[in-house]
Amino acid sequence: MRLLLAAVGRLKAGPERDLAARYRERAAQLGRGLGFPACDVSEIPESRARRPQDRCAEEGAAILAQVQGGALLVYDERGRSDLTSETIAGRIAGWRDAARPALVIAIGGADGLDPGLRARADLTLSFGAATLPHGLVRVLALEQVYRALTILSGHPYHRGNLDER
Repeated sequence: MRLLLAAVGRLKAGPERDLAARYRERAAQLGRGLGFPACDVSEIPESRARRPQDRCAEEGAAILAQVQGGALLVYDERGRSDLTSETIAGRIAGWRDAARPALVIAIGGADGLDPGLRARADLTLSFGAATLPHGLVRVLALEQVYRALTILSGHPYHRGNLDER
């Protein structure tokens, strides 16, 4: 199963880009042995449409063009914030085991995600109620991919809840 982060906008040079690259590389390396041969990033150009809903629709269509039968996980402020990293790892493993060709993790633009894209999502997550810069959301999403892969591999990076031990 190919892992693809599809994010609207370009991440400029700086610490967010460096950290995102570090987690992407770690995920790519670890994922190969777990049935995830690639962990890529696709930067979707920001739409230049005049109306926000038209921008969202254009950006959403560009993201959906990359899904092609794969699972779609989106990060949106209306998404769930109550799932544990173990639960997310289990969902990713389930999509892999169901022979989905890819998992596309989508991060929308400044105007958010198109409602049609959200409706198509297999899972919609949120990093909480606060609005975060897109660069940080990209870092957090890639870190969660890496964390999920460490959970699936039994790697000690994720130590989980000490109360459950």
